[in-house]
Amino acid sequence: MVISVASGKGGTGKTTIAANLAWAASTLEPVTFLDCDVEEPDSHFYLKPDWLGEEDVFARVPLVDLSCCDGCGKCAEFCRYNALAVIKGDVLVFEELCHSCGGCALACPLGCITYADRRIGIVRDGTRGGIHFYQGLLDIGEPLAVPVLKRVKERHTKDGLTITDCPPGTGCPMIESIKGSDYCILVTEPSPFGRHDLDLAHRVALELGIPHGVLINRSSLSDAVIDDYCEEEGLEILGRIPFSRNLAEACSQGELRTETDKTWSWRFLKILEEVKKLCLLSSPS
Repeated sequence: MVISVASGKGGTGKTTIAANLAWAASTLEPVTFLDCDVEEPDSHFYLKPDWLGEEDVFARVPLVDLSCCDGCGKCAEFCRYNALAVIKGDVLVFEELCHSCGGCALACPLGCITYADRRIGIVRDGTRGGIHFYQGLLDIGEPLAVPVLKRVKERHTKDGLTITDCPPGTGCPMIESIKGSDYCILVTEPSPFGRHDLDLAHRVALELGIPHGVLINRSSLSDAVIDDYCEEEGLEILGRIPFSRNLAEACSQGELRTETDKTWSWRFLKILEEVKKLCLLSSPS
């Protein structure tokens, strides 16, 4: 089973939830943890894996042979991302904008375009306890996160449970991260901003056809703003993590409450049990 943990906004505690859920689940079954927040990965601060290795991630970028190019501009006309420009017969390549689609080589009538690899990030792996941990890290200054997180997702195996820590927001990285999930936990907070961005994430999951429910972090007397929304949309509330200074202090020190407190481990195992039940109910018979 693949469970993704996402949020419409940053700062809701998504990584805290994903890491504690993984640790609690690893006491019962093998867990693969995928940190797809490749622009700012931080789950390793909680899970503290022993690193085994890392590998480079490359993107394919066009190389134009100017000795055969006649400056027709067909390649630049084709590119939807403006990664190519033809100026006075010279072809300029803006590598950071290239999405490696291969279309420019197909559009070139003279076959002047080949490709070269350019490093854009790394994927590293490690283990701790019953968790096999994979994390992507985008190189500084690189704008395209999706190729790196795709390489992280390739580490998914069909054995045991896979938990994906998704990037914040509802852009391409988040969409790519939750694709293929059996269930998506949407972490939110009881505030107008939390409700607004929960709505965005809910719409994305609906569009992709992924079963999903809501976990309220920093739960307080203000939960009505989320409760009302979930009732309107027919969303299941999977659980509530109470607003707690002690919990906040533990998080700031990189501690997993599920590791040090059996009560918290039981709380997250109940959430996991509820997710598995809802996932089975939503599966086609």
